[in-house]
Amino acid sequence: MSTATTTTATTDLRLTPAAGRIGAIVHDVRLGGELPAETVAAIEAALYEHKVLFFRDQQHLDDAGHEAFARLLGHPVGHPTVPSADGRYVFELDATKGVRANNWHTDVTFVPSYPKASILRALELPPAGGSTVWANTAAAYQDLPEPLKVLAESLRAVHTNDYDYAASLALRPELADNAEIANLFRQVFVSTAFKTEHPVVRVHPVTGEKNLLLGAFAQRIQGVAGADSKALIALFQRYVERLENTVRWDWQVGDVAIWDNRATQHYAVNDYGDEPRLVRRITLDGDLPVGVDGAPSRLLEPAEPPRVAGLVPAEELETEAAEAAKVAAAQAAGAGAAVTVTADRG
Repeated sequence: MSTATTTTATTDLRLTPAAGRIGAIVHDVRLGGELPAETVAAIEAALYEHKVLFFRDQQHLDDAGHEAFARLLGHPVGHPTVPSADGRYVFELDATKGVRANNWHTDVTFVPSYPKASILRALELPPAGGSTVWANTAAAYQDLPEPLKVLAESLRAVHTNDYDYAASLALRPELADNAEIANLFRQVFVSTAFKTEHPVVRVHPVTGEKNLLLGAFAQRIQGVAGADSKALIALFQRYVERLENTVRWDWQVGDVAIWDNRATQHYAVNDYGDEPRLVRRITLDGDLPVGVDGAPSRLLEPAEPPRVAGLVPAEELETEAAEAAKVAAAQAAGAGAAVTVTADRG
């Protein structure tokens, strides 16, 4: 691994490559909502080039600071089915509650306009283990022999959150065997069951690169049945998982990782037993994927979808939430006034 540093063209952002094909460490940047525009632009440019960026020593960030920084890069969005940890946009992954995301996936691809980027910060870590691995899906596409590129570009895959979470997210064995807890996980993650058809090869809207769009939520290839469908997914997924296309990050408390969710998959390594591991994530509103043929992704189910991230633009959701908060505040004020009047009359 090279230890050479580079600088961007727009500012003095200093980077160290973290691996040969993906990942860079960003030095001397204190993340937060007060970053100057030129630094934000440099971070974005580096993200499109390196796919995932790592920042050490960001212990100053709390949930509010995390969100403020996220807003410099896009519009934060909540998870379509899982309640936030802070009442706003923070998605918490707490290993002590049983979920270990040790599968290859791109975040939230079961909805059409899945997040364009994710920002993760480490709060509590095991004494050893608990690394995360990212893969470059553009490099994976480039690795394909020409006949497989042509085949991949012709295929579309169905992504869904309606599958066996106990198996795919590796609930601890004592939890996976507990029907009540397994059902609870399912009720949360699949409170609404989504199915979305995506192109297997997506064209990145900024870089123009072709990326393999697969991962754990991709459950079948349209028009291909049973074992053949699974074999095709496995064939292309192998190129994503090639070690040459990956970078492995050994976390320290206070680390922040930002990844281009349109050009990567990632895998949280489950090698730390019962030790705690707590990370918090904010995702940014995405765009509708388009295949090489220009055909966009499309929602298949449900027939009457809820108004959630990935289906409704973030600005609309935020406006609706603000209006709902105003109505709730007015109702609370009215109820308080009524109580006061009643007390006065008493």
